[in-house]
Amino acid sequence: MNNLLLFAVMFIAGIAVAAQPSINGRLAQRVGILESSFISFAVGTLVLLVVVLMTGRGNLKAVSGAAWWELMGGFLGAFFVSMTIVAVPRIGTASTMAAIISSQLIAGLVLDRLGIFGLRTFALDAPRIIGTGLLLAGALLIFRR
Repeated sequence: MNNLLLFAVMFIAGIAVAAQPSINGRLAQRVGILESSFISFAVGTLVLLVVVLMTGRGNLKAVSGAAWWELMGGFLGAFFVSMTIVAVPRIGTASTMAAIISSQLIAGLVLDRLGIFGLRTFALDAPRIIGTGLLLAGALLIFRR
């Protein structure tokens, strides 16, 4: 997959991430906050199970050799989904997404710079810092009360 196509797919994924908290929040009105989070993960797990069974090329048995922190993605995902379900009805989807996106970008800069989790490092230069600052300023304008 070339980088332009990957960027386009991630753009679409961003739309999905923006819609997900509102959908889960609506479900939470019907079944409860934690229950909505559980259902969201259960449906996602079933979808991924089908995809893995149909196209997976990895080795699920290798998980036994994973470090404890490599398994924290599920915990972090559950925290993220649950908190978006709480936040959207109170501060709105746009404010929730603004907080998420700006904090993700700040964390991404730190992760890129330090190469945390054994990933490739990227320079922390003026354009990245300015762009992040502008995004954070925009997030604060969206959230303003």
